[in-house]
Amino acid sequence: MKLSQYQWLLFDADETLFDFDAFSGLKHALSQYGVNFTEDDYAEYQKTNKALWDQYQAHEIDTNTLQRQRFHTWSQRLNVPATTLNANFLASMAEICQPLPGAHELLKSITPDVNIGIITNGLTGLQQGRLHNTGFDQYLDLLVISEVVGVGKPSPEIFEYAFERMGHPEKANVLMVGDNLHTDVIGGNRFGIDTCWYNRHQLPNETDIIPTLEVHSHEDFKRWLLS
Repeated sequence: MKLSQYQWLLFDADETLFDFDAFSGLKHALSQYGVNFTEDDYAEYQKTNKALWDQYQAHEIDTNTLQRQRFHTWSQRLNVPATTLNANFLASMAEICQPLPGAHELLKSITPDVNIGIITNGLTGLQQGRLHNTGFDQYLDLLVISEVVGVGKPSPEIFEYAFERMGHPEKANVLMVGDNLHTDVIGGNRFGIDTCWYNRHQLPNETDIIPTLEVHSHEDFKRWLLS
């Protein structure tokens, strides 16, 4: 049984265990101010948000600045503090978050036999709320959030931080599972652990990043683990 090979399974969070629908979250958060948030509005927001995340990853700004500045335009339009808009957005994202098909069943079935951890690039308030609301927190032996560490995947520092908290297991006994080749898979590969690409949309791999395993559903992954 493949599962017996591993002491730890490390999962990504967004789009691996639950959805990340930022458009719906923003639409929900801004509707209380009478805003009909559109796809064009979302494209404008994402342009700013992505630039700020790039600055954050380069250690040029902190998370407070990121969260405040991404709502600067809407703060001016609505005459509402950016911090309030950001808090409403985080609350909306936690409220509308849905587990991906088979995720709960997978974790419930393997929890007695292996340690479960999450390594996620994100903000503490958002991820903790979503994990609690979806019930995934009940399965966790480890939660590592990039905001706390100061770096995100694929940086080896976040994996080193996780391994220290895990008690330094053998790398051969750890598997990283995630939907993103450029963060989850390459990060795990470079750190020297096995990787599983959770490719639920069955996208072609047009990179030179090769996972140990590719699955298209949590049911596929469960069957592989128990084989």
